[in-house]
Amino acid sequence: MATQLVLCDTNVLIEFYKNNSSVVDTLKKIGQSNIALSVVTTAELIYGALNKKELQQILTDLGHLTSLDIDSDICRIFLRLMSDYSLSHNLTLPDALIAASALHHEIPLYTLNLKDFKYIPDLKLYI
Repeated sequence: MATQLVLCDTNVLIEFYKNNSSVVDTLKKIGQSNIALSVVTTAELIYGALNKKELQQILTDLGHLTSLDIDSDICRIFLRLMSDYSLSHNLTLPDALIAASALHHEIPLYTLNLKDFKYIPDLKLYI
């Protein structure tokens, strides 16, 4: 079991809902009490719900995980990341906010899209 929080990218949760065995196994290894989500991921999952029943299931599931709000420190990191990497690496707004949350809380980010984050110094990726 992991002993610290691990921030999960939206694609990880999408694959969890698709019952991707590799992702399910990794999340079990991390442990439910150590899984954290940015409010950006929560919002993306809500946006992607296909109907009210699925939305309710998502909200119930996410209620068991640690939610990391966006504060002014995360906003400052986010703006620096956007300034540094939006042109050179096509960093997107959601990815920058998620990365900023991981950097601020000094926790690793578990993502299935390593290429979207690997160029950010000091960002620990959960592999």
